Amino acid sequence: MKALTKTNFNFKNQKSLYNGKVRDVYNINDELMVMVVTDRISAFDVILPKGIPFKGQVLNQIASKFLDLTADIVPNWKISSPDPMVTVGHKCEGYPIEMIVRGYLTGSSWREYKNGARQICGVPIPEGMKEHQKFEKPILTPTTKAELGLHDENISREEIISRGLVSEEEYCKLEEYSLKLFERGSQIANKMGLILVDTKYEFGKKDGKIYLIDEIHTPDSSRYFYLDTYQANFDAGKPQRQLSKEFVREWLMDNGFQGKAGQQVPEMTDEIVNGISDRYIELYEKITGEKFVKSESDNLEERIFNNVNKFLNEYK
Repeated sequence: MKALTKTNFNFKNQKSLYNGKVRDVYNINDELMVMVVTDRISAFDVILPKGIPFKGQVLNQIASKFLDLTADIVPNWKISSPDPMVTVGHKCEGYPIEMIVRGYLTGSSWREYKNGARQICGVPIPEGMKEHQKFEKPILTPTTKAELGLHDENISREEIISRGLVSEEEYCKLEEYSLKLFERGSQIANKMGLILVDTKYEFGKKDGKIYLIDEIHTPDSSRYFYLDTYQANFDAGKPQRQLSKEFVREWLMDNGFQGKAGQQVPEMTDEIVNGISDRYIELYEKITGEKFVKSESDNLEERIFNNVNKFLNEYK
């Protein structure tokens, strides 16, 4: 199975190329963004040395589906998905923050809480909570959007506004959109027998209008628990069965890697890589309720280039 770890296309009217942790983003004439979701995988803000076959297709198709299912809440950047690994949309100026919505005390928030923190991003967390416990209502814990290779940092609502990263009026709108998107995502997850535990949203602006940008409700940006076993596992103090990229982080931590200086990424054998690929396909099918259809992968670059070129030539 082939994995696409890097692209370097030259599309018509292309002005620039940005390589993110997972996505290669092409600026077309300062009007459109062509986002190629590669098979790269990152954890602890480090890009791992091997790509995961079909991961890009999984992430792109989940995000594309959820962008369509939430377009009535907030306008989003998507115009079309001309290839299984590509979304083309409006070029927006991104806000320098990510909006993290948490419905449960888990993952990094639990690690901070366990170490004594009783507030995250200025949001107070009650005493006596347990791992994976549901918050009374979802909380917003934004982060700064770090450059590649650097860690995102928690930041409070007050800091965001006082530092002028986002105006108070616009920040209130981002909060409102984020909580409504999380509610919709939770409703959809519930129908699939899942719990949307936490997720991140990114927003941008074009012509004075706020757009939802990037991915939404994918296993790279979100964490899901299985609904049917949640309560029994919580009551028994057992780990939750979850659908997210957390299993990759756990494998890395079990092998002595957390992205810290001097640590080495453990060997990614074919067995490990194929196992992660299978998990991503499972995630797709559980989250969408649809059978995953593997796209042709022999000539990925050629297929993507042709599909995107066809769209660009026909656009407008």
